[in-house]
Amino acid sequence: MQQAEMTGSEQTERRGVTLTLSLSMLLASLGTSIANIALPDLAKAFSAPFAEVQGVVVSYLAALTISVVIAGRLGDLYGLKRMQLAGLILFAMASLLSAAAPDLPLLMAARAVQGIGAAFLMTISMALMRETASEARIGRAMGLLGTVSALGTALGPSLGGALIPLAGWRGIFWVQVPLASLVLILAIATLPVDSARGKVRPAGMLAVMEKRLLPNLIVNIVVAAVMMTTLVVGPFYLGLALGLTPAVVGLVMSVGPVISIVSGVPSGRLVDAWGARAVLSIGLALLAAGAFLLAILPQILDVAGYIAAIIVLTPGYQLFQAANNTAALADVPKERRGTASGLLGLSRNIGLMSGASLMGAVFAYGAGTEDFIHAAPEAISAGMRLTFLLAGGLMLSAMAVIFAGAFKRTSTTTASGG
Repeated sequence: MQQAEMTGSEQTERRGVTLTLSLSMLLASLGTSIANIALPDLAKAFSAPFAEVQGVVVSYLAALTISVVIAGRLGDLYGLKRMQLAGLILFAMASLLSAAAPDLPLLMAARAVQGIGAAFLMTISMALMRETASEARIGRAMGLLGTVSALGTALGPSLGGALIPLAGWRGIFWVQVPLASLVLILAIATLPVDSARGKVRPAGMLAVMEKRLLPNLIVNIVVAAVMMTTLVVGPFYLGLALGLTPAVVGLVMSVGPVISIVSGVPSGRLVDAWGARAVLSIGLALLAAGAFLLAILPQILDVAGYIAAIIVLTPGYQLFQAANNTAALADVPKERRGTASGLLGLSRNIGLMSGASLMGAVFAYGAGTEDFIHAAPEAISAGMRLTFLLAGGLMLSAMAVIFAGAFKRTSTTTASGG
């Protein structure tokens, strides 16, 4: 009876930890997307050109990208719970400063601080989820984080659009203050106390980037670049090549996030049931198939072809995310998980920036012009086709990297056993 009661108590504690970490990830991803919809209002409020107000978004993303590995390293050195609390305090204070900012430079500075806080929330949440989840449910835990991240990214524009008419652009930052404060209270109450670190300092970044982790980081960059390509190229193709209205473009572009939200947890369950390596292979195969279909189907079936390709591509991404995060953190020692989580975040952000810049340049090359507004629909279609043929090729290369890494691991294990 006592055993059963103890098990029930542990399950309750674990649910509390899962809720806290999920809400932390939601906050960080919400902060990424909620400011985008306020850019026109910010341009009016500060009488600034669009290129300047974009700094409100860019400063957050840049600070987040720079800080993820540092956040993970600090978590390894000083305790994951302690650094999670520090990230929540930083995020809440920066949200308050953003809401009260009197001018654009101070708003961008506050957003940069908020991005640093978000780096702690994203990185430490993943490390803590790996540390607290049972071995049989690690994939499910990683899948849940993927679902919550997608939900936060999708919710940002909708929540911002609802708040701006009621409270102006400052409302999108005010609302984050009580949310972050609530999660902070939950974190204090539910997260496990940090274990003593002793006198041995955790290994540095280069030590964590050993051969076993490197393939996961490389593939993470490639996959993130391909997914960002859909967000960058998709609106141009739908609006300029197919002539859809902005409202319809937004509706079609929402298909991917909705699928991500729905497929995250089931993807994690498959990782637990079939193993990370098998699900990772399936996810990459679906990503490759989806990329090639984006190059072909929209040319034949227009909008229906685009949606069909996204329906193949997006579940592949969630399968990949759950499996890759699980595989990457599987053999990492406890005292290095923060740094490893930071490296995963860094590689993802590098991929997102590469997709926006390099793949955007490929799209322009394929279209034969950078003046997309005045380009012929055929030119936009040609750019779309070239871009996603290259994306499909990149996914095949990613599969080769993973298979080569698995082969080397098997060979090493066999040699050691022999």
